[in-house]
Amino acid sequence: MSDFIERLWVADAPRAEGASPTDVPALSVHTELNTADTGAAVIICPGGGYRILASTHEGLHVAAALNEVGVKAFVLRYRVGPKYHSTTSLLDGQRAVRYVRNHSERFGIDPHRVGMLGFSAGGHLTFAVGTSDLREQPSATDPIDRESSVPDFLVPVYGVSNGEVRGRKATEYLATDTKVNARTPPTFLMHTHEDDIVSSEQSTLFYNALRRVGVPAELHVFGFGEHGVGLASGDPETSRWFPLFVNWLRRSGFLTSKKRVAIEQVLPCRDAIEHPLGMYWISLIPDEPNFPVARTRLDPNSDDVVKIPASHGPVPGPHTLELRRISHTWPYDALGEYQDIDKLQPMLSENPTLSVHVAVDSDGTIRVI
Repeated sequence: MSDFIERLWVADAPRAEGASPTDVPALSVHTELNTADTGAAVIICPGGGYRILASTHEGLHVAAALNEVGVKAFVLRYRVGPKYHSTTSLLDGQRAVRYVRNHSERFGIDPHRVGMLGFSAGGHLTFAVGTSDLREQPSATDPIDRESSVPDFLVPVYGVSNGEVRGRKATEYLATDTKVNARTPPTFLMHTHEDDIVSSEQSTLFYNALRRVGVPAELHVFGFGEHGVGLASGDPETSRWFPLFVNWLRRSGFLTSKKRVAIEQVLPCRDAIEHPLGMYWISLIPDEPNFPVARTRLDPNSDDVVKIPASHGPVPGPHTLELRRISHTWPYDALGEYQDIDKLQPMLSENPTLSVHVAVDSDGTIRVI
């Protein structure tokens, strides 16, 4: 159940053609969390072909799952056809982002960590809101309209990104992949190979557009699952998309307001490790589960200097530093010779070569504690 429902406009919404519930865009608010509050928020856009809203399995269920991981959720009731065109749905989506940001203090969220997640037609709405040219309106009379309408991250799930390429309803599912630019928010995309309603090409189109302009993105196309699976709770494999999404939020830094720092220093405890190390991973695993993991791969050319840019760095605080040797041999050659099995077995173990508790300071220094 939702905590409460809020209209996006106190008066009639723009382009409203009536006063029934389907003429009134609104948010159901889900802010009762079952774990530590991350401060992040997600606006959920159910699918339904811009004709209906699948608000239970593509709305309420998703809100509950987000609450379980400390993320507050808002399910959007947006206007649909045939009465309203998708460009009116776009107005509702943009207003939802602005509304949540404007009321961030009341909702107890970070206005800079507001994402949008949508399914199918709701995925198209998510694409459209994320690529809209309309952002802030500083001179607007309504203070809500002064907020940015672009989410901080996008999560289109089996969404339509370009109706013309899809070959169906091109005038309703307007192209969004062609509007991607460097300001488009980071995006997590999910699709299934078996989807015969919305081809996975719709996700790869948008992903390729993001990659061309250097926007961070992650794409998962699962082999099994029909269109409209929602959380796919009946499929133990395809349902992994949601935990993968949560991992992406964490790795991208959306589950904490704390800033990441750059690392550049000689590996701690290097004298306690057998040399030469060859090729190896360094991972910084935070004690705080909502902080992002940081890692890098090194080889003898690095002189055991750990370098991680701030964009991929750790958040200051206690961590476990793990070193995992990948290969004693470096550089490789064309002989293709294998290492002795007694050297190979430790590398295949789940246990790292070295594990030590460290503190990451605000200046990026790693100290053994």
